Amino acid sequence: MAAEFEALLPHLDERSARLVLAARARSLGHGGIIAVARASGASRSRVQEGVGQLESGEAPLDRVRRPGGGRKKLTETDSGLVPALLALVEPTRRGDPESALSWTTLSTEKLAAELTATGHPVSADTVARLLKEQGFSLQANAKMVEGNQHPDRDGQFSYLNEQAADHLGTADPVISVDAKKKELVGNYRNNGTQWRPLGDPEPVKVHDFIDPELGKANPYGVYDIAGNTGWVSVGTDHDTATFAVNTIRSWWNSTGRHAYPGATRLLITADGGGSNGYRTRLWKTELAALAEETGLAITVCHLPPGTSKWNKIEHRLFSHISMNWRGRPLTSHDVIVNTIAGTTTRTGLSVHAELDENEYPLGVKIPDQQMRALETGRILARHDWHPEWNYTLNPPQE
Repeated sequence: MAAEFEALLPHLDERSARLVLAARARSLGHGGIIAVARASGASRSRVQEGVGQLESGEAPLDRVRRPGGGRKKLTETDSGLVPALLALVEPTRRGDPESALSWTTLSTEKLAAELTATGHPVSADTVARLLKEQGFSLQANAKMVEGNQHPDRDGQFSYLNEQAADHLGTADPVISVDAKKKELVGNYRNNGTQWRPLGDPEPVKVHDFIDPELGKANPYGVYDIAGNTGWVSVGTDHDTATFAVNTIRSWWNSTGRHAYPGATRLLITADGGGSNGYRTRLWKTELAALAEETGLAITVCHLPPGTSKWNKIEHRLFSHISMNWRGRPLTSHDVIVNTIAGTTTRTGLSVHAELDENEYPLGVKIPDQQMRALETGRILARHDWHPEWNYTLNPPQE
């Protein structure tokens, strides 16, 4: 309809254009005047006047308005209107203590009121039209700023990709690991919606006070990049490096060693913080123990700072788990485990989940001499490129 008006109206005189708009509004029925006004850019009063003329049965006129007749546009009669509007919506003025719109949402109604108060009388509809003409539109926030970027950010991603290609080329597993957000266990509200009978939402608790008996669930996941499979341990205690490595151990013993029977190496991609952080000594010592148990050379490549959302487990596993349990109260650990295990995708993702009720105490300290022993014994071998982010835990040599 907007395209039709744009092509037709410039060829019509004022009265003919008004009657064309009115005829279309009448054919649309209830709400037609507003719809036509928005599509054509005409004012509602202009369309309504045309409707009145059609309904009055006025005879056609033999003449048209002389050239230049009719009310002038506000931008013609008030040359300062657009500059005043742009000054208000200029992003650098937001929060200016001298602005009457400090720290407020810039709605068309508030902009119109401010302009009118400063000598530029205008309606909210006209403000909206002027903003569109100046290239503005309604937009939400976009998560794009990741903080200060490390100068070797791209270099680390290239190095990580090289390591992944090398491991996959020799049929050695590459996994992405991370801890998912902790979840309250009990009859609590969970974001999202699910289909239920009309007017029958599932009742949940008003307040999200933690249940002292059920506590929280700590999901820690392993995503097998080549196999498109996930493994999630749902812990009932603390999210520590021991818990993280034990999840990797469970994945390898139950799934990994069968899927990769000839593997001699394992590549782990992980964030730089949390229980699998690159500064966490317990993470390295636990991985060293796992390397000794499995005979695998375990290489870890950490994602550079500020890029945790790029970890493949986030968008290939965790996002689908969140969608699967949206709008569903996580009333027990069994519900959480079974819901995670029931997560699938059209691309063939399958997930195994199990409950881990072991205790993982906080505050475990790894002394300096133990770390030195790992490095002097070549069990912990740091890579030449950013050795703090890239290192390999080798099994002991016989």
